[in-house]
Amino acid sequence: MKRALILLGHADPASFNRSIATTYQAGFRGAGGEAELVSLSELRFDPVLRHGHRGEQALEPDLVELRSRIEAADHLVWVFPTYWVSPPAVVRAIVDRLFVPGWAFAYEAGKALPKGLLAGRSSRVLTTMDSPSWWYSLWHYRAIHGAFVNGTLRFVGLAPVKLSALYDTRTRTAAQRERWLAEVRAIAAADHVRCPEAARRTPQLRAPGGALAS
Repeated sequence: MKRALILLGHADPASFNRSIATTYQAGFRGAGGEAELVSLSELRFDPVLRHGHRGEQALEPDLVELRSRIEAADHLVWVFPTYWVSPPAVVRAIVDRLFVPGWAFAYEAGKALPKGLLAGRSSRVLTTMDSPSWWYSLWHYRAIHGAFVNGTLRFVGLAPVKLSALYDTRTRTAAQRERWLAEVRAIAAADHVRCPEAARRTPQLRAPGGALAS
């Protein structure tokens, strides 16, 4: 059975983002998969990467558990509002603390680009933003696509990575939001079909003891 891990980056339990996350969860389960929802704001950990990638920083229990859940997942789903043309701080903190050399990627001798160690998993980004789509594309240069989709998720080997955005969220009516949720449910079912099987995934490369690569 294919397993999705949904990472919610909005702290408000009454937010529309939570509705998106739970709708996606229901859609993935309805297609025959398992789907677990984690509210990132409820995790307890130091959000600061204290030494960059020059030294090893021990993971708090919540991060150890989240890392295990990511390893067990076939499909990672990120749900968050776009703040200042970027993911919220809690999402970036998870990436900073977990997506480190030796676990998420590894440098290889003689190669310009590192190897993504989370390969064999697909990913979906669901984000809301107040900007209209043309403003996001022309003025903000599709920043989430560049920095988070390409520069983060694809960098660590996730593929395929798809992004779905609800633009103009601030002015959306209740009926429009319901239509978006219906679309999210359909997206989840389609993702279940295309996400890779766990059996096709290569073994996870673990970080060696001691300092990480600079």
